[in-house]
Amino acid sequence: MKLLIRNLARTTTEAELRAMFEAHGTVQSCTLVMDNETGDSKGFGFVEMPKQGEAKAAMNILNDKDVAGNKIRVKKAEPKQDKGKT
Repeated sequence: MKLLIRNLARTTTEAELRAMFEAHGTVQSCTLVMDNETGDSKGFGFVEMPKQGEAKAAMNILNDKDVAGNKIRVKKAEPKQDKGKT
């Protein structure tokens, strides 16, 4: 299950994000979205967890959790929509 994590502090690292979710199960991949021009975090990222039960538990536990002064939001990532196609 792919999770979207929003409202991350710009200082949160990929390693910190991964560790936060690994406390609740297996993490297949972890990606922070970075600004191409500045190289800084855009404040959100994705975590993929292969076991749905672990992903749901992590989502329930970590949603609205205070991390580095920000209340993060965790939800299931929706498939990317093709813009302009009907």
